[in-house]
Order: sequence, then structure tokens, then C-alpha cells
Amino acid sequence: MKMPSALSFDVLGRYHRARAATLTLPHGEVRTPVFMPVGTQGAIKGLTTPQMQEKPVDCQIFLANTYHLALRPGTEVLAQLPGKLHEFMQWPRNLLTDSGGFQMVSLSRLCEVSEHGVQFESFVDGSTMILTPEASIAHQNRIGADIIMALDDVVSSLADDDERFKEACGRTVRWLDRCIQAHAHPDKQNLFGIVQGGLDVSEGGLRDQCLSELIQRDLPGYAIGGLAGGESKEAFWKVVAKCTAQLPENKPRYLMGVGYPLDLVVCSALGVDMFDCVYPTRTARFGTAIVPSGLLKLKSAKCEHDDRPIDDTCECFVCKKYTRAYLRVLLKKEETFGDAEETTGSIGAHLITYHNVTYMLNLMRRLRQSIIDEKFEQFVQNFMLQQFPDRNYPQWAVDALTEAKISLN
Repeated sequence: MKMPSALSFDVLGRYHRARAATLTLPHGEVRTPVFMPVGTQGAIKGLTTPQMQEKPVDCQIFLANTYHLALRPGTEVLAQLPGKLHEFMQWPRNLLTDSGGFQMVSLSRLCEVSEHGVQFESFVDGSTMILTPEASIAHQNRIGADIIMALDDVVSSLADDDERFKEACGRTVRWLDRCIQAHAHPDKQNLFGIVQGGLDVSEGGLRDQCLSELIQRDLPGYAIGGLAGGESKEAFWKVVAKCTAQLPENKPRYLMGVGYPLDLVVCSALGVDMFDCVYPTRTARFGTAIVPSGLLKLKSAKCEHDDRPIDDTCECFVCKKYTRAYLRVLLKKEETFGDAEETTGSIGAHLITYHNVTYMLNLMRRLRQSIIDEKFEQFVQNFMLQQFPDRNYPQWAVDALTEAKISLN
């Protein structure tokens, strides 16, 4: 069984498992490995559409959320426009929509799962929303994203219920077949399947079973789901390694919900091509900037008289124009009039969001170029030294990089 595809995936360079590629989609090229910012309702919190396109941000693809768009503004509204969500938000580049499956975990208290689909209680008005595989695909067809995701049965990685994981694994495959049948625009939108199976990496176990079934469908691309839910890092990387070792070499691989810089570097080394996470934007709203050495808490008293930029190696306008001390003043002022923890919608949060998104996208651009230049191992070594100058590396990262044939010595 082979699905039509509206993408091409050309690998330009490799370092053992890691690869640099160009993913060509209906709205242009995406250079991978790539980090995709999350714009839940068709907008990145704190950034405008033009800002996402301008250099040095230069975002080529971001993620929108099917469940939230179905509630507001409603996918029927988007379907009225020739360019659908792209036109609605004036975004000429690529989009990926998730299926709504993740909400089974994040909104578990508001949903019920059966073979038919998922029944949600709307957090907006309390009304009932039923999301079946067919409905999820219909919503995503109306949204018009370049990559759409099959509805999967998602179970928290921390669940202690082998039977539930087994049920979810089989149901994910059955729902995928229903998604394939329901997909109205395979010539314009690329349907990715999602590998489930919990943390079972045993030979012939649930991950193996799900991988085998999905690969048989010969989809345009594949995602690794069910992670980043609080499981141990040791279990996390072993699932990633298991999946990337078996997924087709000529198809893009997407690791869902993962966005810490260390995770991006390690999982790129293991052969992942695409990532998404709210991490850089959510972190910014708490007054924290991402820097090469880790995190910079700009509300800290240490920044009160600090006239340095967030990161003197960063090319974003925030780092070129504003000091840490000034950003701290903005954040502390906003604390006075708003949430003492989170400063959503504020100018300080906006500026830090701009920097954080720029940092993440630049990290992946430099990582990709190092693979092409055959200097990836050196890139990883330098990254790890910046993060851990005492060389006290997390053991899980050392083990994962060893699997990827990268030495930190």
C-alpha cells in the first residue's frame, strides 16, 4: 500500500545516523534537521507573521493545533478561503497540523476514548466535540496544512498499564487506515503516521509492532509519538534510537513535542529530522532566555545592572539593541500589573520570545551545516562543552551519543 506524496526529501549529508536534508513541500523548502515553533491557533504567541519570516528568524515551517483551530475560529471558516489557514494568517510558508491526539493526554480529564474516536468537553463553552479519525482528517483538510498527522491513541508515557498501551498501539494502526481512507487531498497535503507503543523497546515489542505496520503503509513521512511526557531520559533516547533505526531512510522523521536544545542535538545525532515544542515561547513568558550555556533568568537580581545583551553571539535585534538590565526592568514592571509568574502579551515577553525562537532556529541551522561540512562531531563536542563546562555530562546523553558514534573525549 503506497500513499501519494506531495513532498520530496533529499539527503545532502550524513554523519553516521545524523543527516542533513532538504524537505520540499507545497509552500517551499524546509532545511532539516529543523525545529518547528508552535502556533497553537495559527499564531506564535508574542510574534507577528512578518517577524517569523524576517532574518535572522527565517522560520520555514511551524505547527498549528487542529483541536484548538476546530474550536476557534472553526475549520469551516478557514475552508471558505482559497488559501485556507495560510491565507487567514497571511503565512506564505509551510504549516504542519497535529491531529488532536495529544489532547487525550493534556486534556484527559475532559475526554473519553473509544474505538470510534475521542469525545472532548470543550474548554471554551463546555459543549461536546467528537474527534474521530475521519473528523480529524476533515478538519486538517479544511485547514490546508502541508503536513497533517493521523489521529493516534495517545497514552501518557508514565501510565502503568500494559494492556492500555497494547490497546492504544493496535488502535493507532486501525485509526491510521481510517485516516488514509478519509484523506481528500493526498496530492496537496502529506499524511504522516505516528509510531506509538509506550516505552517498550523489546525485540518484537509494541514499538516494533507499530513500526512494522506503519512502514507497510509507505507514508510520505513518519512521526515518533508518546514521548516527552516525563519518562526517564534513558527510556526516552532508547525509544528514539529504536524508531530511527527502523524508519525508512528516504522519508522524514518527526519527533513530536521535543524541544530542549540538548534533546535536539542528541536526537538529531540519532537520525531525527523534525522537532516541535512550546518550550522557547513558554520559557520566554516566564522571563527566561535560552543561551549557549543554558538558561538566563532575566528577572534575577544578577541582571539588575548588567549592560550586556542576552547573548553577544546572537544576531537578533533584541541582542543588538537591548541590555539584560533593560529587559529586567520591563519584566519587573509587567509583574506589578499582571501575573507574577507569566507575562503573556507583554513587551518583555515579546522581546525574549523573539530571541528564543531565533536561538532555536539558528542552533538547528548550525547543526545542519556542520553535518554538510563533515564537522558534526566537533559541533556536538563544542555544544556539550558550552552546556557543561565541567564535562559533567548527563549519562543518558553520553550513552545516546555513543550509540550515534559520537565521542565526547
